[in-house]
Amino acid sequence: MEREKAIIFLKGKIQNQNLIKHSLAVEAIMLGLADFFNEDRDKWGLAGLLHDIDYEQTKDTPEKHSLIGSEMLRKEGIAEDICQAVKVHNYMHGQTPETLMEKSLYSADPLSGLVVASALVIPSKKISDLTIENVLNRFKEKAFARSVNRETIQKCQPYLNLTMDKFVEIGLRSMQNIASDLGL
Repeated sequence: MEREKAIIFLKGKIQNQNLIKHSLAVEAIMLGLADFFNEDRDKWGLAGLLHDIDYEQTKDTPEKHSLIGSEMLRKEGIAEDICQAVKVHNYMHGQTPETLMEKSLYSADPLSGLVVASALVIPSKKISDLTIENVLNRFKEKAFARSVNRETIQKCQPYLNLTMDKFVEIGLRSMQNIASDLGL
């Protein structure tokens, strides 16, 4: 599926604009990681863009989130490795990500939320003014952005062999590249 068709598909399933922005943010991080690891940008970007395709449908049954989404993507003819990455990104299923794409999506998803929350508490509320240090300091504050799963973000170290500094750098720079799309 080409990106433009994927955007239309996403907007047909997701009405909440913040969730669409979240999908764009995760797509951006996945593209940054694809570049870093010299992987297929189109596949990785699509996995990030469509990872929460079933979120509104499963918001009251989080245990079904990503299971329904991966099936929706299969029915659309999306490549199996993308469907599998979408399926395992939900830590509630207890599935260990196996491929580099799966591991990247697993950690990128919550990182996007931490970066957005960190941007919203700086005076300018502009992601362009956010630094890696800002994000890392907020990461350490347990009371800050409580819904962000820090353990999942930290999997960047064993799963991707990236330090937290490098992972946050890739994620932040990638999101800064689409600041206007994110409204930040």
